[in-house]
Amino acid sequence: MTTATKRRAAFHELTVSGVRKLTDDAIEVTFKVPEQLVNDYDYVPGQYIALRTELEGEDVRRSYSICQAPVTGELKVGIKRDLGGLFSTWAVSNLREGMQLSVMVPEGKFTSQLVAPPAHYVAIAAGSGITPVIALIESALRADPRNRFSLVYSNRTAMETMFVDELADLKDRFPARLALYHVLTREHRSSELLSGRVDADKLSAILDELIPPKEVDEWFICGPFDLVQLCRDTLAERGVAVADVRYELFTAGRPDRISGQSGRPIVVSAEQPLHTVKFRLDGTTATVTTPMHSNESVLNAALRVRGDVPFACAGGVCGTCRAVVVSGSVDMVENYALEPDELARGYVLTCQSIPTSDFVEVNYDA
Repeated sequence: MTTATKRRAAFHELTVSGVRKLTDDAIEVTFKVPEQLVNDYDYVPGQYIALRTELEGEDVRRSYSICQAPVTGELKVGIKRDLGGLFSTWAVSNLREGMQLSVMVPEGKFTSQLVAPPAHYVAIAAGSGITPVIALIESALRADPRNRFSLVYSNRTAMETMFVDELADLKDRFPARLALYHVLTREHRSSELLSGRVDADKLSAILDELIPPKEVDEWFICGPFDLVQLCRDTLAERGVAVADVRYELFTAGRPDRISGQSGRPIVVSAEQPLHTVKFRLDGTTATVTTPMHSNESVLNAALRVRGDVPFACAGGVCGTCRAVVVSGSVDMVENYALEPDELARGYVLTCQSIPTSDFVEVNYDA
């Protein structure tokens, strides 16, 4: 597999060329990429795009993983309706062929870091966490006839399982090199191991009986916070190196701790104690002030003077809004996207970073 490259998180208007129902609450959406933008939308398996539209007077952005191996001139994502989800509820009910949406160029690091095959890849996914994984599976198995892939995929019921037919097709194409383990939490299967919630005991049993960690070269974990954390902790206890584990959150699971304050209204008065935020983006600089008592994020402050500051989820998950702190200090409330080496180089997620010094300077171009 090839590695991802960092690029400017720009949006372009793309046309929906197809909408396909996957389950009662999920659809696959295909976008046509015009010839002049093909290079902007090339991608690596495991990456995501952000979709942007205006709903109820609000600029709404949501990130969705690309669910197919790279195809020139085309992007496919899976969208599952979330309980109370503004964008997903609208998309599942209203998206139709011929409509246009603002689509961000592909981003993300939920990609393979292995240099050369052969390799045994393993993914553990739940619900819509399958979307980047299905692209990873197909790409890995096509890349080299010696590669193997094992998937543990958890859903509530068989009827709610996204891409079940596509996974079956991949199994037919690569019967000896793809192992599929469907775990259902609300339906009983013939195997007790594949029935019920994936808790610590079940995960340990799966690793003991089906997928010995010592036989795995690279791990991919995608799903809600609790599952991802359980898998990371369990693999660490089994001696799996952190560098061999990729993970991506589809929900952070802690909405009380994630501000997601893009677009939050702030009133600035010269009579109040202020932080000054200076930022560099696309070679130019801008400065904005923010009241110390407001606990406003660097991203929210920057958006008040430049609407093109890059972000997608505003929840500390995707990493689109990352920047380097040049001077001053911030308190980063949450971080589900930056790796230890990025933190060591001074990167922060500006959507989660609250100024703690009088003056803060960040560089989005770094």
